[in-house]
Amino acid sequence: MNDPNPALAIFHSLTQTSLIQIGLILALAYLSIFISQKFFPWLADEVPSRFRLFLLGLVPVTRLVIIIAAFVMIIPLFLYPTFANLVTLLGALGIAIGFALKDYVSSLIAGIVTLYERPYQPGDWIEVNGAYGEVRTINMRTVEIVTPDDTVVQIPHLQLWHQLVFNSNDGGQNLQCTADFYLNHQHDVATVRELLYDTALTSNFLQIRKQIVVAVINRPWGRHYRLKAYPIDPRHQFDFVSDLTVRGKSALDTLGVDWAPQVLFSEGKS
Repeated sequence: MNDPNPALAIFHSLTQTSLIQIGLILALAYLSIFISQKFFPWLADEVPSRFRLFLLGLVPVTRLVIIIAAFVMIIPLFLYPTFANLVTLLGALGIAIGFALKDYVSSLIAGIVTLYERPYQPGDWIEVNGAYGEVRTINMRTVEIVTPDDTVVQIPHLQLWHQLVFNSNDGGQNLQCTADFYLNHQHDVATVRELLYDTALTSNFLQIRKQIVVAVINRPWGRHYRLKAYPIDPRHQFDFVSDLTVRGKSALDTLGVDWAPQVLFSEGKS
């Protein structure tokens, strides 16, 4: 005898026991995700800095694994787990979601792609659509960054499809910083370059294994020096640039060089 309502034939009759089981699975999954989001960042701050980014990167991966495991455990409790039933259910959900939540689902898919392609991960310093900061959390739909002004910005992964993503350290400890100095033409270039090089070399924030570069650019209004070096930790980038700027300016003042006039500098930069 045919089922009078074949659309419901793929589902189990939900009992009190199965509802309790589903509730326990969801509660356990939520608790596991909560613990992982607290534990890995805590551990990352306790271990040597070279392991920090690796541990932070485990947070979104662990969350995805827990969600998939919970989904796999819940499905058999209310659905007959045959191939035909799964295709029917996923097809119906796909059509409904495609019309109702297209952008939301696109962000979710982009979030999964993010875990595979890794354009950014926790601990990276990224810029997306003018927002620059450290990646604190990669959620399923958004990436959460904290700007230098301690502002939290939620960026949908959907931006990954049509925005440029600038990653300053790309999953590593190496983030190049630049301190700029603007001088007039009346000075010895070699002496100034050596002085700025020594300024970076004696910084407490310097990552000594990376190269220090002092670039010189001639401008109509004077010379533009760019002192480039790497801090020990990307989180020290602003302290590092400030240190280079303050001590570099003090050393140049001691040398007696003249700074580029402000009016000419503004015109040259524009």
